[in-house]
Amino acid sequence: MDQAVNSAALAAPSANLSLWGLFLEADIVVKLVMLILLLASVWVWAIIIEKVLSLRRVNREASEFEDSFWSGGSLDELYEREGADPTNPIAAVFGAAMSEWKRSVRISGIDIGHTGVKERVDRAMNVTIMREMERLERYMIFLASVGSTAPFVGLFGTVWGIMHSFSAIAAMHNTDLAVVAPGIAEALFATAIGLVAAIPAVLAYNKLSNDLARFAARLEGFGAEFAAILSRQSEERK
Repeated sequence: MDQAVNSAALAAPSANLSLWGLFLEADIVVKLVMLILLLASVWVWAIIIEKVLSLRRVNREASEFEDSFWSGGSLDELYEREGADPTNPIAAVFGAAMSEWKRSVRISGIDIGHTGVKERVDRAMNVTIMREMERLERYMIFLASVGSTAPFVGLFGTVWGIMHSFSAIAAMHNTDLAVVAPGIAEALFATAIGLVAAIPAVLAYNKLSNDLARFAARLEGFGAEFAAILSRQSEERK
């Protein structure tokens, strides 16, 4: 009975070949695949927009903080103003180093020139950099996963749809193009949606990964410069 209904639908001369029509006429499994891919595509674009805005913000805030840092003002004042309660990654790195340095000086009375203190300051900055980058890289694995799997999910929907269409066509014993085309179009629509989800995900992942790597290098460079400044100040006090 179901095959007869499907066969009649395939044979209908007024088959709706619009995108909405292809979705409505698709098999339930193909519809589910399409919905999953559409939701993945929406999530991909939400992540892309959020990451682009976040990277612009943290780079702008990093530039503003570096301007304050290199202005020649007191590091203690800068720490009280921005490092004690940081609102951006580079201020968090600065705050972690200053906090560890102050704690070491207060407890042991030794300064950054001491090997143990220097190692603790470096470790505090490295841990902070890792934590901040983990936060910025959140959901990047989703972009990579969608980029690599969405075409195959769409292909599964296409294969399933073609199998379903051929089953209905075989019941009619009619291979006329007007009968075959609508079912094939419905099936191929799943692959198209898979590519729509995957292509932006792959492009965005590559671009964002490069931007994140540059920002990580910026944090590491600042950490190395700040450690050198603390060490130089310690030597000048001797």
